This record gives sequence, structure tokens and C-alpha cells, in this order.
Amino acid sequence: MNESNKTLFAGLAVVIAAVGIVALVGLFAIHPPKEMITGEVDATEYRVSNKVPGRIDSLYVSEGDHVKAGDTLAHISSPQVEAKMMQAEAVKNAASAQSRKAKGGARDQQKQMAYQVWQKAKAAVEVYQKSYERVKGLYEKGVVSAQKFDEVEAQYKVAQADCAAAEQQYLMAKEGAQQEDIAAAAALVSQAGGAVAEVQSYLDDSYIIAPSDGVVVEIYVKMGDLIGTGSPVMSVLNMDDCWLNFAVREDLLKTLETGDTVSLRIPALGDDTYPGRVRRIQPMASYATWRATKTNGQYDVKSFDVKVVPSASIKGLRPGMTAIMDQPKHK
Repeated sequence: MNESNKTLFAGLAVVIAAVGIVALVGLFAIHPPKEMITGEVDATEYRVSNKVPGRIDSLYVSEGDHVKAGDTLAHISSPQVEAKMMQAEAVKNAASAQSRKAKGGARDQQKQMAYQVWQKAKAAVEVYQKSYERVKGLYEKGVVSAQKFDEVEAQYKVAQADCAAAEQQYLMAKEGAQQEDIAAAAALVSQAGGAVAEVQSYLDDSYIIAPSDGVVVEIYVKMGDLIGTGSPVMSVLNMDDCWLNFAVREDLLKTLETGDTVSLRIPALGDDTYPGRVRRIQPMASYATWRATKTNGQYDVKSFDVKVVPSASIKGLRPGMTAIMDQPKHK
């Protein structure tokens, strides 16, 4: 092959390559490749905190442990709360004793003593009555003075009043406390019982309980740490409540609506696809805005946070895994 033929074939190859490139560009322009929307798997995380200040004296789990709702995760020792319980129980015992005293009334010895005082007063009345009648007869005959009669009459009336008072004291001891006193004593017992129940709730809260099934992902405290009320102790991840978050440009939202079913792929789990439902579409923060790379005739395109929930449980799905959502078809 001479030199002119080689030049001709080279030129022809260049032309064919150029035509091929133009054809491919036109093909992609007419049928652009399907947009790949990537996201990340997320799950509900519970920040377990304490209600009672104290010192961590027991940790029953380690990071990575699977726990069930209601499992005991840790215990906090709180001497202050234990002292409060002792005080509350002492107040309750005292109130209960007062209530029993009010219901039981006076002791038998007190009743007997009140009765004897009454009988003594009755005997005094009889003595002063006889003296009064005797002096009265003498006064009417003019034997004794009016002053003497008045003195004896006053002594007689005082004896009668003492007798009446002694009788009432005996009846009170016999009948016991008034209903109002009994009700007041019972109310004090109820109040003290409420105080005990309140402190007991604090003691119960000294045990940190798992709020749901999940995995302990992080423990923030160590044995012996002193923590205050509301301090985070550990985090529990609910693996049964997973979803997928996608950052979707607004120019792709025209084919996506809340409630739509989409196709999902999890590269870490293989090539299988999984159905999911769009639960939420909301704008992301301004710093997440995606800006166009070309400034000529372009504009800033904002990204939206799209939450997708798998239609069924996906075995092996874990938070942090990459997820791919196929671009929905045009409606």
C-alpha cells in the first residue's frame, strides 16, 4: 500500500470515529442515563438518661449487646435518696401510730381513772348538799348569818360543776376520739404514704431500663462516675425501626410524591431490589443546596430530604449502609 492510500485510510478512520462520537453524544442527549439517587440507612436511636443523681455502681451491658425492652442496663447508687426513704418511712410510721391511737380511743386505765374522778366528785356533791340543806335550815331560823349561808351555797354549786365536768371527762374517754380527729389522722397516714411512694419511684428510677428492643451502640459513662439528673448514660439503636434518607435535587422531584412506591438497592447486601414507600419530602438546610457547575443560563438547585421506609423488613440492614433509589419513571 502506497503512502497516498495510507493517508486516505487514516483520514477515513478519523471521519468514522468522529461520526461515532457525534452519534453517541446525540444518543445520550436524547436518552440520558438514568439518574442514580444515593442515600444512607438510618434508625431510631434512644438516648437513655437517668432521673436520679448518684454514682454508677453497675453496668449490666456492653456496647454491641442486643437488649429487650425492659432489660436493666445499669444501676445508680444514690445514698441521698435512700436517706429520704428512711425519713419518709419514719413519718409514715408515726402517722400510723397516731391514727391507731385515734381509732382505739383512751386506754382502759385512763377510762377507769376518769370514772373514779367522777365518782369522787359525786361523793363531794352529796357531802356539800347535806351541808347546804343543814345551813339553809339554820339560816331560815336566824341561827346563822347570811354570809355563812352564801359560802356554803357557793361550795355546793362548785361541787356540782366539778361533778358535771368529771362526768363529761369520763364520757369522752369512754367514747374515744371524735370522727374529725380520726379522719385527720387517716389523712396524715395517706400523706405520709404518698411521700413514701414518691421516694420509692426515685429508687426504682435508679435502675436504667431499656426503652425498646435494640442494640447498645455507645456507653457514655464508666463504673464509679458521678452523674446528675438527666445525664445521658448510653444509646440504644432500634434495629426494627430503620428508614432511608436521600438528598434529592428539586429538578428530580417532579416524578416523586409522598406515598409513592420506589425501588431500593443496598450494595452491601447484594444486587437485590427492595420496595419502599416515600414517607416525607422536605427541604434541606441552606448549606446542603447543590449549585450548578455551569453558570451560563443555570441556577442554584436546592436539595430535598426524602425519607423512604422499606415496605418489608430487610435482613441484614444496618444504619450507615449506602442505599440507592432508582429514579422514578416520568408520570
